[in-house]
Amino acid sequence: MTRNEGGKVLYHITALGELLIDFTESGLSSAGMKLFEQNPGGAAANVLAAMTKLGDHTAFIGKVGNDMHGRFLKETLDNVGIDTTGLVMSDDFFTTLAFVALSPSGERTFSFARKPGADTQLTVEEVNHAILKSTGILHLGSLSLTDEPARSATHFAVKAAKSAGAVISYDPNYRASLWENEAMAKARMRELLPYIDVMKLSDEETALLTDETEPEQAARRLNEKGIHCVAVTLGKKGAFISINGVSEFVQGYPIPAIDTTGAGDAFWGGFLHRMVTLKKRPEQLVLAEAIDCAEWGNAVATCCVQKRGAIPAMPSLEDVKVLMAEK
Repeated sequence: MTRNEGGKVLYHITALGELLIDFTESGLSSAGMKLFEQNPGGAAANVLAAMTKLGDHTAFIGKVGNDMHGRFLKETLDNVGIDTTGLVMSDDFFTTLAFVALSPSGERTFSFARKPGADTQLTVEEVNHAILKSTGILHLGSLSLTDEPARSATHFAVKAAKSAGAVISYDPNYRASLWENEAMAKARMRELLPYIDVMKLSDEETALLTDETEPEQAARRLNEKGIHCVAVTLGKKGAFISINGVSEFVQGYPIPAIDTTGAGDAFWGGFLHRMVTLKKRPEQLVLAEAIDCAEWGNAVATCCVQKRGAIPAMPSLEDVKVLMAEK
């Protein structure tokens, strides 16, 4: 892949956003107290982990504390094969922590320690410009928009990557407890829409981004705003795909989940991986190709939810191919 201006693309995708610890429920101690397992997480990093394990070249831009958790997270990304040149280690702010409770069906509820967390303190000056100029896709979520200075850093990164020719990918990943109120969340999540080329959101987020509650109508509204390809995930049911107003439902795999942490990120990693292998930008995709991307997303997500955690649960390319061959 090369840029129009002759700049070389070193990374298939770069993600900017939160990198944190998911402390996930893991049984009871001998005294009957809940045990929590330390898992690396954060939506942006989860997408990168999924794509790296599928064979893509990836990089991360963000900030963690220079503490036991931050060092563990950097080591985790390094071991997966994600470039951490853009990861800032802070002596002033602690790594963000999330405590994840699981229901019997594997669904999650969150409690965050993030006031402030290091991920919210990334500055414009700390954003790695060289990476932004060398990536085919820049992926981001909305959690970097909750607080300054990370909000300004996010806007800077989007504009810089866009001007360099990168595809801009967006998954809002709404977490109500991290916003002051829903009105602020709506306004800030929608700020990025004019820059977005390809987008994933859940069926629970459609009204926040479009005022439409039905996935099909929400996807079309986003298409009308210039977002060429939109995927609305519907949990284990699958996903709804819309390309410039033409849409299709793509069925998921009817396999029970052990832990749904990172499932949406796994789906999006699989989707973007397939788009990369097709060597197509979102505006070049036809509906059949977008459906193919969603099939890959469903398969990666299904493999992911069979294990605990997010990054550790992302499957290999071979595992995904085996599952898809069985469908």
